Amino acid sequence: MKKTLLTAIVLGMTVTGAAGVYAGSKLEKINAYLNHGITFNVNGADQSLLDSNGKKLAPITYQNTTYLPVRAISNLAGINVYYDAANQRIRLETKEDVEVPANQWATIQYSQAQIKAIKEAYAQFESFETAYAPKQMAKNDSYVKAAATGDGVNLIFKHMIVNVSPRDYSAGYESKEVKLSNGVSAKWYTPSDTPMLGFQLDDRTVTISSPDGSLSSSQMEQVAVSVAELK
Repeated sequence: MKKTLLTAIVLGMTVTGAAGVYAGSKLEKINAYLNHGITFNVNGADQSLLDSNGKKLAPITYQNTTYLPVRAISNLAGINVYYDAANQRIRLETKEDVEVPANQWATIQYSQAQIKAIKEAYAQFESFETAYAPKQMAKNDSYVKAAATGDGVNLIFKHMIVNVSPRDYSAGYESKEVKLSNGVSAKWYTPSDTPMLGFQLDDRTVTISSPDGSLSSSQMEQVAVSVAELK
């Protein structure tokens, strides 16, 4: 997979146990000074860090270490933020489209018992009985089970969760629109430490996430394209 190799830059993360922060090639240089005097140089231009309301973000200085708002840096440089819980680190990945080699993908072969369980999970909701599921997954992933939630169905895999619901969970969160390879409009948003990819499919909203951080944004976008009615 074409993925920008991430240059190590320790930014003094406030995330518990985080060992460091990695930034892609777009983030050329960060000059940090104490007493809130910070300059960001991205692609040769100085830029200020602003929150979603347009207010300037100030760093925190503690015991001679300056702590920077990593999500703001990611927006500035055009990169996604992922928290890798297994390795206790933050990973920043460029948002550019990348190709995922075919040999890294597997067609999902649901067993008859699994199909039955998936359809039973959907059947618990009136007017929402038609079952949908992804047809592709990363080669190192595997399907685990279907679970009905309060307002939808979770299709749980080893490295991802595909939620299908009449509810759009992105409401109230800042989001970034992307166009999937099939032309469908989707959006990325991050309500907590886990980025979510949401899009409309017929009369429902599909939300894909990788809680353990194993899947990249491009991988989840490819999974999104494969979600379809389960026959």
